[in-house]
Amino acid sequence: MWWLVLIGALLVATVLAWGWFEAGWLRRRVLEVELEGVPAELDGLRIAHLSDFHLGVPSRGRRAVEQAVAWVSERRPDLVCITGDLVSRRSGLPLLEELLRRLDGCYVVLGNHDLASSRDPFSQRVEPEELAGIDGVVLLTDESTDVSLRGRTVQLVGVDPRTYAARAARPHALTDESADVRICLCHYPGIVRRIPSGAFQLVLAGHLHAGQIVVPFPGRRLRLAHLRARDVEGLYRYGSTTLHVSPGLGTTFVPFRFFARPEVTELVVRSR
Repeated sequence: MWWLVLIGALLVATVLAWGWFEAGWLRRRVLEVELEGVPAELDGLRIAHLSDFHLGVPSRGRRAVEQAVAWVSERRPDLVCITGDLVSRRSGLPLLEELLRRLDGCYVVLGNHDLASSRDPFSQRVEPEELAGIDGVVLLTDESTDVSLRGRTVQLVGVDPRTYAARAARPHALTDESADVRICLCHYPGIVRRIPSGAFQLVLAGHLHAGQIVVPFPGRRLRLAHLRARDVEGLYRYGSTTLHVSPGLGTTFVPFRFFARPEVTELVVRSR
């Protein structure tokens, strides 16, 4: 029966090797997204969306992050938005600072891992001031900022993961109706169900890693990392609001991905 044991060991080794490989197998995706009320001047606006770097842990997710940043830097989109979980350990901070500087300007919100608010017992907290001090990084913690693009105004509102967890986040209270496009950045996709429809044309989120460990079945997928999650990856419509959930770039708990490739996404805005 020794050969059965050998076959079993080879199968396990093959599965683990694939999961390790997939964790660094970056998908570069360009998606068109129709938004209501977008003026003609902003038609074609390009927004790079990155999320969930989880730097500081041994994983091929680091390779995915580096390749994603290089791709975005080369394409030079109009906006670069990052939706949290930048590091899992403080040892990832030097690389994070180096990568963010390469983006030549980005808008960032924090995630639960950045604040050591996770099931990971080894998670290490990063102080918001450490990120806000990086050149070109605009950190939004329950704050908004306006960006002038092509003679029009784009408003970005960020959600702090602590107020989200306390169910106290009210990003819609910060909206400026005079802005031509309003975008909400939040680590958690669930924010879209806590805001009035139309408060933002676009909501960007991450957190779910597309399930990270996914078992495919005919007609469905079992996403082991988030069994009950609703909006896991891609585009979703909530009335006049569009939600984009990034599959993210890094890994948590285990350095593997199965049927949940890391992704960097460029969203091309079209007027609806």
